[in-house]
Amino acid sequence: MKRKTILTPFFLDQPLPGLEELEEPGWIINREHLPESPVITRIAILHAALACYVEEILSVGDLPVSLAGDCCTALGMLAGLSWAGLDPTLVWFDAHGDFNTPDTTPSGFLGGMPLAMLAGLGDQTILDFLEIDPLPRNQIILSDARDLDPGEKELVESSGIAHLKDTAELLNFPFPDRPIWVHFDTDVVDPAQVPAQNFPAPGGPSKEQLADVFKVLADTGQIQAVSLSSWAPNLPGANQSREISLELLDLLCGKIENLK
Repeated sequence: MKRKTILTPFFLDQPLPGLEELEEPGWIINREHLPESPVITRIAILHAALACYVEEILSVGDLPVSLAGDCCTALGMLAGLSWAGLDPTLVWFDAHGDFNTPDTTPSGFLGGMPLAMLAGLGDQTILDFLEIDPLPRNQIILSDARDLDPGEKELVESSGIAHLKDTAELLNFPFPDRPIWVHFDTDVVDPAQVPAQNFPAPGGPSKEQLADVFKVLADTGQIQAVSLSSWAPNLPGANQSREISLELLDLLCGKIENLK
């Protein structure tokens, strides 16, 4: 299985030039032209293009790896997996829950809602645009999410998804015999080590602790897709954040055995 990287250099519907600098030979760059339209429509267009790339990569037996500036692109990953006929377990690493809905959000920030959308809660416009069903909630594992809004916390607790507050709980987790999709928001790492974050949350696992978990996941042999929500490339500490995040990504994809 070859790793095929798709880079979507956007934060929601806005270009993120600092992320585009990551491009390497052989990468697919998702640079869709976005019309003047509502934000959610522009995002859905980006995600539809990402889904096509993911489906194509899966169709030849390779590993799609999505790099983007926000977590909403996970919706495009789900679409690609669904179109390819895969029904995965999702392991979502994040300092936040991304489980708000329009009824629970204190800010209205769309980037705080994608996991709820994936679970069939809140606004389903993007899933409807992509013509996909939500992921069954008993196939969703939220890991860490140490920073939850009050209404979001109640929704996580009542939703039926698995919330593992300590990432180390995954070291001995009984994963079902189905494909695994891992979503890695780099803000899950302790911001003392990965500081370039738009919404840093104190605490969290160290890079070494997360590396142990990623090695266990890679060793299952069940990972069929990976999506990464990046550090903020224009904030202080971006170089350190980039280096650690990409090393962790390599470990998760089985490219390296141990973190430096």
